[in-house]
Amino acid sequence: MKLDWNEYLGKILNITMHENYGVKDVGSDSPFYEIVFKTGKLTGAFDEGLLLEAVREQKTIRIFVPFTSMKCVEIFEL
Repeated sequence: MKLDWNEYLGKILNITMHENYGVKDVGSDSPFYEIVFKTGKLTGAFDEGLLLEAVREQKTIRIFVPFTSMKCVEIFEL
């Protein structure tokens, strides 16, 4: 199924990424993993991925997320 992302332009997306960060716990032999999210307003949809816009530390940033890095996408109807 191919989703028309242009339908969701201007909506807030919370994208769960395939990539995880491994963190070594002091005193443990096995690392634990933190799930990585990218969140922002959808401003562009391209063949290769999505462009999000977010504000961090009073600065607007743009985040390009390739489709191959996405595990799950939540769409907020705000």
